[in-house]
Formats: sequence, C-alpha cells, structure tokens
Amino acid sequence: MTNTHKLDLRLQNVPQDIWKDIAAIDELKGRWTASASLHPQVLSRLKRSVLITSTGASTRIEGAALSDKDIEKLMRGLSIEKFKDRDVQEVKGYFELLQNIFDSWQTLTFSESTIKHFHKELLKYVEKDEQHRGNYKTIENKVHMINEKGQSIGILFDTVPAYLTPIAMQTLTEWTVKALKEKSYHPIITIGNFLVEFLQIHPFQDGNGRIARILTNLLLLKEGYIFIPYVSHEKLIEDNKPEYYLALRNSQKTFNTKKEDVASWMQFFVKVILLQSQMAVNLLTSETIEKILSPIQLAVWEYLQKVKQATPLDIAKNTSVARPTINQVLNKLLKFKKIERIGLGRSTRYRLI
Repeated sequence: MTNTHKLDLRLQNVPQDIWKDIAAIDELKGRWTASASLHPQVLSRLKRSVLITSTGASTRIEGAALSDKDIEKLMRGLSIEKFKDRDVQEVKGYFELLQNIFDSWQTLTFSESTIKHFHKELLKYVEKDEQHRGNYKTIENKVHMINEKGQSIGILFDTVPAYLTPIAMQTLTEWTVKALKEKSYHPIITIGNFLVEFLQIHPFQDGNGRIARILTNLLLLKEGYIFIPYVSHEKLIEDNKPEYYLALRNSQKTFNTKKEDVASWMQFFVKVILLQSQMAVNLLTSETIEKILSPIQLAVWEYLQKVKQATPLDIAKNTSVARPTINQVLNKLLKFKKIERIGLGRSTRYRLI
C-alpha cells in the first residue's frame, strides 16, 4: 500500500460530528468576508497585535520564555538582555516569517521548496541551527512533550526515520497540493491531514512545531479563511496545549497500523479553527467594536452614544467629520448592526440599537 493510499484511507474515519463545526466555520468565514471592511489602520493594528501574540505563543509551546510584552519590546528594537540569545533569535525569526505570510500569502505557493525555505527563514538568526536550517534531518529525532520550564516530560512518539524523510515529505506535499486543487476533501480536512502527517514525519532536526503552525496560517489563508491574521491560531494552541498533545498522540499512535484513525486530531483542529472564526466575527459584533474603529469612526460612534438620535448633518456638525465621510461611517456601523436608520430622505435619522 502506498503512502498516498494511506493518506486517503485514514480520512474514511473522520467523525461525522465535525461536519457541523466545519459548516459553522464556513458560515462565519462568509460573515467575516462580507462585513470586515474595516479601516486599513484598524486591520494593521489588529494584525500587529496578532503577530506578537502568535510569535510568543508558538515559541513558548517549544519552551521559550519570552512574554508578549518582551516580544513587543524586541520588535521595537529595545534590548531584552535577561533572556538567552537563542530565545531572542527564535522569536525574531518566527515574527518575521509570520509577517511575510500575513503580508504576501496571495503570492506564496505551497510546495516542498516553500517548506524548506520557511525553515531556513525561521532559523536564520539561530546560530546553533546554521548547519541544518532549510534541510531535512540527517539523524533521528523524537517528539517530546515540553513543560512551562522548557523541559521534556516524556516522549510522545517516534518519528519517520531520517533516510525515509525525503520520500515521505515528497509524497505528503504532492498529496496535499493535489487534494486542495481537486477539492478531494473539504480544505480544512486536507490541511488537518497534512499537519498530523507532517508532525509524524518530523522532517527537520528542530523547528517542526513552529513550521507546522506557520504552514497552518498559510494554507488556511490560501483557502479563503482571511480572518486568520486577526485572531491568533498559535495562542489557541498554547491555551489548549495538553489537549493539543493528547490529540496528536491519540491519532499518531495508530499510524502504520491496519486502521489509522485521525478522529482525535481532526476534532481538536476543527474546534480550534471554529473558536478562531467565532472570535474573529466577535471583533465585528461585540463590545470590542471601539478597538477596531478608526479615530473618525470612533468619533461618530461616541457622538451617537450621547444623543437619542441624529441626522447625518447633526453628526457632521458635532464631530467635525466631513459630510461625505459621515455616510461611509454610518454604513459601516449599520453593517456592524450597532445603529439603525429611521425615516427616509432628508428626514433620515440614526440611533443606537
């Protein structure tokens, strides 16, 4: 039986109950795409925050010690000398690589050469990894569970032998590209299957978990889940780290048996994306609206909170916002379902819902 057959066969065991979650994700994806015409400055601010959060979470999962505040200082060029050089080097590489994904995902292609290039970029500042960055492993590695102190608390599973890694990665990447192109499965199922197999192969000497999370961001973005840069996937993994390890282990221990079973991993992976999509849509609908409005939009919003109702002319006079801009802001607040329109024509007024 070929590896390609194996990758397809295991998907016969995907539990039916996850389809409800996948349908919910796609509904939320549609709502984000339809509603998220946020001001570019707002999106930029959200993206910057997620870059810091995701970098912190992804490197802490692997045992780094920097907090989000430390990472923010580092990215502003401030010295944080109390940390090991390696922690700082790994953080800088992850931040820059993820930033590239968020900014350029539309022009990036998914391939084996891309994966190797990402690995090289991830570790480009890490001096100890200079010899193997961008290359598959040449010695055996095992997957360890890491605690908060960065210490191994046990081996999760053995990985694919080094001499089999190149063919395993070629097979996996080709299968993934074909499955996504031909829509053989729902893209979330295909991406989930890629990730659980990638982490089982563990193709690099170091950085496999971080590369897996980088690739998660890229693949989901390329499949149209464009809310990804505005809610941190990595943070949700960090917050559910025991469940993450357990789901991986439960699925991967069945690999290379007569009945491979990805149910445990798929349920975890889909739940994380569902939560991520819910949090993204909540940015548009919850009380955090103040955080995602531009200064001009915020001025209109705050004025409407002070009055029972107002015409666009009233709003323009009291906020010093240009009359044509008022219409744009009001349309945005209507989309967010934060205000309602009363009357028609010149007597049109607006009030909070």
